[in-house]
Amino acid sequence: VEDKIGNPLSPYAVTKYVNELYANVFGTTYQTDVVGLRYFNVFGPKQSPNGAYAAVIPLFMQALKDKESPTINGDGTQTRDFTFVDNAVQANVRGFFASKEASNEVFNVACGERIDINYLWDALKQAAQSEVEAMYGPERQGDVRDSLADISKAQHLLNYQPQYTVREGLKLTWDWFEKSTSVQR
Repeated sequence: VEDKIGNPLSPYAVTKYVNELYANVFGTTYQTDVVGLRYFNVFGPKQSPNGAYAAVIPLFMQALKDKESPTINGDGTQTRDFTFVDNAVQANVRGFFASKEASNEVFNVACGERIDINYLWDALKQAAQSEVEAMYGPERQGDVRDSLADISKAQHLLNYQPQYTVREGLKLTWDWFEKSTSVQR
């Protein structure tokens, strides 16, 4: 699956693909082994809710902490494959120590689980014990409608196995976020 590249839908998607091309050319030119890791919606403690490109999970957590309604882009049924930061760290370590068989390959790093944005909001509301309701706005241009990673190649060649489910990661992230005084708006 990693070898099938669709038509990029946004400038961001183009930059991700160009990075892979650059690594491939660098590896070929300088006879260096490279391993590409495609991270799918990584989240975890210390992730900032600030800025135009802030990820949805810290944005939702900040809204819950502030008792404000977040805006969900679209109807909330769009899906993402989220992964907790510790899973991404595991993939990095396994990629670094990978066998020759994994050299010059690209791997998806995720949980292999499709989560819709409405479900995500409801799970975070439960963790926060909140009654705040979300608002809905227009879809964002260039966003992928649905995302689900096939992680079987990483499981096979890197021995990658997510150690944290999305729900476990959300709980750990919320616990940190709720206690944190370092998140500033």
